[in-house]
Amino acid sequence: MEPILVITNLPDQDSANRVAEALISGHLAACVNLLAPCTSVYRWQGKIETAQEIPLLIKTLASHYSKVEAAIRQHHPYELPEIIAVPISAGLPEYLDWVTAETEQGKHT
Repeated sequence: MEPILVITNLPDQDSANRVAEALISGHLAACVNLLAPCTSVYRWQGKIETAQEIPLLIKTLASHYSKVEAAIRQHHPYELPEIIAVPISAGLPEYLDWVTAETEQGKHT
C-alpha cells in the first residue's frame, strides 16, 4: 500500500470539521490534522486575494485518493479548492500500518 498526504485548506473551522469528520467516518483517512488558521495570498480571477484558511493534513492511501478528492469537493465551499497529494516515501512502519488498517476498514463494512 502506498501512503499519501493530502493537503487542502478550508475557509473556516466549521467546514474544516465537516471535511475531517466525513473522511474519518467514511474510513477514507486514518487521521486528519486541522492546523491553526493561516493567511493565504493568491491570485484569483486576475486579482490578488488574501484569506484566512484552516489547513488540513490528511493521511490516507493512494488507492483512496479519488474518493478522498470527491469527499473534499462535496463538502468544500470553494469553486476551486486546493487539493494536492504527496507520496509518503518513508515513515514509522507501525504508523503506516495503522494508516492502512484504518482506511481499509471501510472496504469491509
